Amino acid sequence: MADSARILVIDDEPALREVLGMVLMRAGYDVRDAPSGEAGLRVFAQWMPDLVISDLTMPGIDGLEVLRRVKLAAVESGREVPVILITAYASTGTAVAAMKEGAFDYVAKPFNNEEVRLVVQKALAMRRLEAENVRLHAALQTRYQLGQFVGTSPRMQEVYGLVRRVMGTRINCLICGESGTGKELLARAIHYGSDRSQRPFVAVNCGAIPEALVESELFGHRKGSFTGALRDKAGYFEAAAGGTIFLDEIGEMPLAAQVKVLRVLAERKVSPVGAAEEIAVDVRVVAATNRNLKEEVKAGRFREDLYYRLNVVQIDMPPLRERGEDVGVLAQYFIEKFAEEYGKPVRAPTPEALRLLQAYPWPGNVRELQNIVERAVALESGTLLTASALPERLQGGLPAMAPGEKEEEFPAEGIDLEARLAAIERHYIEAALVAAGNNRTAAARLLGLTFRSLRYRLVKMGMQVGDE
Repeated sequence: MADSARILVIDDEPALREVLGMVLMRAGYDVRDAPSGEAGLRVFAQWMPDLVISDLTMPGIDGLEVLRRVKLAAVESGREVPVILITAYASTGTAVAAMKEGAFDYVAKPFNNEEVRLVVQKALAMRRLEAENVRLHAALQTRYQLGQFVGTSPRMQEVYGLVRRVMGTRINCLICGESGTGKELLARAIHYGSDRSQRPFVAVNCGAIPEALVESELFGHRKGSFTGALRDKAGYFEAAAGGTIFLDEIGEMPLAAQVKVLRVLAERKVSPVGAAEEIAVDVRVVAATNRNLKEEVKAGRFREDLYYRLNVVQIDMPPLRERGEDVGVLAQYFIEKFAEEYGKPVRAPTPEALRLLQAYPWPGNVRELQNIVERAVALESGTLLTASALPERLQGGLPAMAPGEKEEEFPAEGIDLEARLAAIERHYIEAALVAAGNNRTAAARLLGLTFRSLRYRLVKMGMQVGDE
């Protein structure tokens, strides 16, 4: 049996209304009928059916006018109501007119009962799909709106303010920040907060595309344009038409591809590989990088003209170590999130665990914090996230206790002190290298070591060493 979808049948022939009603009710639908267009629209307004079947040729308000008014009322109420038109005067002209007006399908009299049932099933399936698409899009908008960003630090407030100012425009943005700071999440917030939110958001990792395929992937290609081009393919820019294309790790893009992207931004047209014609594209570009593009321009690895095209507005995502006041809030957010996902009773961190989290420099930023909290929640069985559930690299980060605070008790089973100290040493050296942009001289200064001393430790730990 079908679901109990509501179907309104409008026809000036009583016998046809009776036959359709009987066929549809036997299929499990809730059916009402009306003898004219005027009466049908009154029933529609009062009952709000899921599907309308109307005769095309009726005195007074005909089927095309019923179609127009139903579509208008459905849009105003935020619903999708498919309309199927039936007529004894089937012709190409009337069919085309009905489909142009938005009819789901067109059935000619005399019709086959099974044919009607199949068309109705397809129409209702389409309606459910449309409703699900609307629901998913609304969920995306909610998920990526700025309210979903966690953190109230002054640095993040600056980011929120700038993003709100650019949301309603179509200007290009460049998001800068270390890996794991949330650059793609911010790009999605910009898209779903704009008037382009109903159109696609296409994310492209520029560093993951082989250099030989960059042009084809970005701009598309025509069948036979190169070995392996078995069919026409639209590129990412064309796929994002009307919406936003997010060029992640733009600093990894080869120079040859940079020239072509610059041309697309200037002319708003793409030329697929092997195509004689150009295709107009209306896309907003949001790019992101964890590199210093000014330095890349000076080094000749990034085009200056493209840099200024992309960097109309620059948004700097601060690393987590520069917004330490947000660590506790983020940790609590992730604890609640993963406790729900894993069905765990964990509700909050212990004071010791919180101190460890706040003392750690977070070289992997918010992404690293999320992964660590997820792991810890999965390991815990009680209501509190304890220090013992945190990874070894965090264990040496506990700051000195305030006067009167209780020291962590020495474990009865003892510890491997050499391993613990080695882990702490590696953790701080890795964090210093990240903070110094992998400049070993600067990292040595941050650690209070000579360059030679740091180099000795790197060799001992088997980490890559080179001269500076």
